[in-house]
Order: sequence, then C-alpha cells, then structure tokens
Amino acid sequence: MSGTPAAGADRTGDQSGRETATVVVRPYANPLPLGFFSFGIGMALLAGIGFGAVDGEQVRAAGVLLAVFVFPLEFLAAVMAFLTRDTGAAAALGLFATSWAALGALHIVSPARQTSVAVGIYLAAFALMLVPIAATAFLGKRLLGLVLTVSIVRAAFAAAYQLGAPGALETADAAAALLLVALALYAGTAFLVEDLRRRTVLPLLRRGDARQAVDDDLGGQGDVLPREPGVRRQL
Repeated sequence: MSGTPAAGADRTGDQSGRETATVVVRPYANPLPLGFFSFGIGMALLAGIGFGAVDGEQVRAAGVLLAVFVFPLEFLAAVMAFLTRDTGAAAALGLFATSWAALGALHIVSPARQTSVAVGIYLAAFALMLVPIAATAFLGKRLLGLVLTVSIVRAAFAAAYQLGAPGALETADAAAALLLVALALYAGTAFLVEDLRRRTVLPLLRRGDARQAVDDDLGGQGDVLPREPGVRRQL
C-alpha cells in the first residue's frame, strides 16, 4: 500500500525508488453485543419503574445502576462503534449512552417520580433524533432499525406522560421497555454467536451493503476508504 510512511511502519523501496509503507490492520471486537446487553438491562430497570415494581427509595438505587453500570458500558460500545467506522450504530449507542446517565441522575435526585415538562421535552426531542437513524438502519441493518423504532415509540410514550398525558401511557412505556429487553437479548445473542462462529447463525435481517460487507471478502471494501470521514481532508 503506497502512501506516506507512518512511525513504526515497515518501510520498503520499490523499483522506482519510492518508499512504501506496509499497514497492518488490527480488527476490533464487535461492540454490538455489549451495547445490546447493557441496553436491555437498562430497559429492564425502566420497565420496573414504569410498572411500579421499583418504587420509593428503590428508584434512587435504579438511578445509580443506570448511571454507573449501564452508561459506562453503552458509552464504551459507542466509542468502539466509532472506531469500527459504523456511524449509524455509533450515533445510536452514543445517544443512548448519555441518556442512561441523564435518566440515572434524575432518578437519583428525584426518586419521587414526579412528572416534568423539561423531561418531557427532552424525551420528545430524543425520540425525534432517533427517527433518521432508524430510517437509515432499515436500509441495511433491519434488526437495529426495529430496535430503534420500538425505542422511538417508547420514548414518545414516556414524553407524552411527562407532558401531562394519562397514566396509561406510563404503562405503555413500561410494556415497550419490556419488549426492548427481549429484542436486546435476541440481538446481542445473535451478534455474539455470529462473532464466535464466524458466520451468521441467528437471523440479523441484514440487506444491501450491510449483507455484502459480511458475505464478501475484503477485496473491494477498501476502495472507498480514502473518501470516508476521518480519512478525507474535510467531513
């Protein structure tokens, strides 16, 4: 691979006298199992709060778990997704990561579960920002698109309840959170098994470029690298 030699690169010369650098690619582990499993744990806590199984001072304990357990794992998964150049997954994981920290802090500070217009506006905006990520996910990773779509619905239910809608929407929010627990368990397991077996075992609903990236060899996948964000001169 021709280019400017980097520090520590293996430099050799070709017949024209130009230097070439050999670039060694070190693959990263797939961050999606960690992201989905931690996401599912967080949703289980939110479902417990929504159904009233977690109440009183226990809400504060749930907030601590969201902030110090779910948030760091989701954040790590987001960082790894950026490093593996999966912009859509990284954006979704990043948004959810800090949402766990924010919701955890709110539950710690105010465990009485009072409704808040500010929280309602935040949840509505959060759901809105997930829409383009979900729409683009359906172009390649339909399972991720499904998880994001249910997340949008859940956040919309939660936002409506915070903004003054009937309490039945809090129950609907909790039910959607339980559905997300099941989806996260399946998706995390499917990606984990795929990584361990080096082939897709459980359906992941990939299509288009996402399926091609898994099924094809690396031959043509580096052709567009010079034009990708982080490589080209401007974003």
